[in-house]
Amino acid sequence: MLKNIEISGFSDEISSDFDVQLATVHKLGMRYISLRGIDGYNISQFSVTNIKSNVLPKLKKFNIGVSSIGSPIGKIYIDDEEAFKSQLHSLKNLCEIAKVLECNYIRIFSFYIPETANFDDYQAEVIAKLKQFSNIAKMYDITLLHENEKEIYGDIARRCNTILTEVGSPHFKAIFDFANFVQCGENTQACYDLLADHIKYIHIKDAVYENNANVVCGKGNGQIKSILQQAIDQGYTGFLTLEPHLVVFDSIKDLEIKHSTDTIQNVVNDGAEGYKMQYDALLEILADIETKENAE
Repeated sequence: MLKNIEISGFSDEISSDFDVQLATVHKLGMRYISLRGIDGYNISQFSVTNIKSNVLPKLKKFNIGVSSIGSPIGKIYIDDEEAFKSQLHSLKNLCEIAKVLECNYIRIFSFYIPETANFDDYQAEVIAKLKQFSNIAKMYDITLLHENEKEIYGDIARRCNTILTEVGSPHFKAIFDFANFVQCGENTQACYDLLADHIKYIHIKDAVYENNANVVCGKGNGQIKSILQQAIDQGYTGFLTLEPHLVVFDSIKDLEIKHSTDTIQNVVNDGAEGYKMQYDALLEILADIETKENAE
């Protein structure tokens, strides 16, 4: 495989059972996971003590590292002040967990905006609150990764660029999620061109414009192969994280405030099958990129 590229993935899409997640990932030959759902609970619900006693030993048993923490930070309404105060506390706990796991990255979001509201009217408030998150990350020397996601402020590339530029911190960078941009009607190439300098982490998830359905990577409108080629040619190193969304899975309730499964159509029998299908498809894409590079 390409040097300086590691494949990770949201292993809770395999199963809610953490032991099954790790055994499956290990069998595939993968060395990293993005840690989100553990035995039916989001990682934000765990204490540092619980991580040390119940999670870290299992990771070590299978020799699996953690590429990022898949937190729900920022998946609250922008005007919910009580939830925001709670998440400030939760983020500190997650930073401590990240340190225990020797993980540098925590995935976050940029707040739901009230329905029918003008998103741009909330720019100043969104940035002010994201700066508070970023300041906490700085205290722990952790990098927050903002995921472009449907229905949050930073859903489209223009607004992602605004918050990344305005927060302006080495502790606040971008995830590039192909499928989410497609599902927002964006052209992923234009998104990449605008955000390339901010991108620190890439999610491997694809979708089609026709009905917003998730599909195997490389089969949709995300332009995954061509954009990965560009990113690698431009020096991208680090993680490509599988997020298949090819079957409805337990942790979906942590992903969308309305618990929507409209874009997941159960195109496979179970999570393990979908995870392997996405992994194999990504390996094929990377092999093609490597062959092209070797021929040049």
